[in-house]
Amino acid sequence: MRLISLPPYSPELNPVEHLWDELRDNAFGNIVFNSLHALEDHLESSLREMEHDTPRVHSIVAWPWIMDSLLI
Repeated sequence: MRLISLPPYSPELNPVEHLWDELRDNAFGNIVFNSLHALEDHLESSLREMEHDTPRVHSIVAWPWIMDSLLI
C-alpha cells in the first residue's frame, strides 16, 4: 500500500467522491424507498453491480496523475 498525499480541502481530487456521484446520479435518481432497509439493499446491489463493471470504475477513478503515482 502506498499513501498519496492530497492537498488539503480538495475533494475534487479524491476519486471516491466521483464514484458516489456516479451512484447518486445513476442508481438513486428520483427513487423513494419504503424503509432504510430497502435503501441499504438497493445501495448494496448498486455497489455490487459497479464492482463487476471494471471499465466503468476505471473510467471514473483512473486519472493520469493517480495512475502515474502508482506505477512509479
